[in-house]
Amino acid sequence: MTAVAASPARAQHQGRDYAIAGALMVALIVAAPFFAYPFFVMEMLCIALFACAFNLLIGYVGLLSFGHAMFLGMASYVSAHAAKVWGLDPLLSILSGVVVAAILGLVSGALAIRSKGIYFAMITVALSQMVYFFCVEAPFTHGEDGIQSVPQGHVLGLLDLSKTMQLYVFVAIVFLIGFFIVYRTVNSPFGEILKAIRENEPRTISLGYRVPLYKLTAFTLSAALAGLAGATKAIVVQNASLSDVGFQMSGEVVLMTLLGGMGTLYGPVVGAVVVVSMQNYLAQYGEWVTVIQGAVFVACVLLFRRGIVGEIAHWAGWDL
Repeated sequence: MTAVAASPARAQHQGRDYAIAGALMVALIVAAPFFAYPFFVMEMLCIALFACAFNLLIGYVGLLSFGHAMFLGMASYVSAHAAKVWGLDPLLSILSGVVVAAILGLVSGALAIRSKGIYFAMITVALSQMVYFFCVEAPFTHGEDGIQSVPQGHVLGLLDLSKTMQLYVFVAIVFLIGFFIVYRTVNSPFGEILKAIRENEPRTISLGYRVPLYKLTAFTLSAALAGLAGATKAIVVQNASLSDVGFQMSGEVVLMTLLGGMGTLYGPVVGAVVVVSMQNYLAQYGEWVTVIQGAVFVACVLLFRRGIVGEIAHWAGWDL
């Protein structure tokens, strides 16, 4: 009886914590462009959404992908091409990138989930390298030059994305929609099954759940959200390049997730803010930025095993 009674109380407590953290995050998004360069904040929001998409896979299913940048980069190329060459509305351009990323996630996920552990990770690396070389050679990507001068256009004839603040509002809405999708996914019966797979996969199978199907669905959803981040980023920065599909980006998103707090809803957002801020404000130090990032990561692993948000939530008794 105690356990049964505790469940609604815990759910209420968790809902309160999510609401407070969510309100704080929205307030910071609203205030950010008045204290920081808006384009920097917009790019940060795109990368934060990418980190949330990655965390959905590793934090709640326990699948470590070392090739997640292939979804971000491919969607970026498709969105940029659709906007510049096909002349599509920015919303349709972004949706086309998301669809391609989801299809790529479905195909690559069907291949990767047949393996486990380090073998799963290595398959994702191999697939991402195949996508990278495809982007180098494909005519529509323009190789090393990438797709430049992507038009921002108008969204449904209402928002003129060439105007900074209207573009910022659009990017903030896209981020919040993507974040809400992650939130609803992990706090649903489907999300509970994903957590069960992470904690004890053989027991989940014994209960009759089709684990491969759940894994594939989560992988595809994660790929689609990563694609949403990449497609939106292409419109914001007005270009698509190989840096978004390279292995370094796949490594950086792992760093962001672990730094912020794997398996927490807000951890990847905080991790993305820290990493992107270091890259931006420490750019004057050149290659030393990588060394500094490595030192911060080592310190975090040694001192904050749960990540920044994970440790704060643990000590404060919050459920984030």
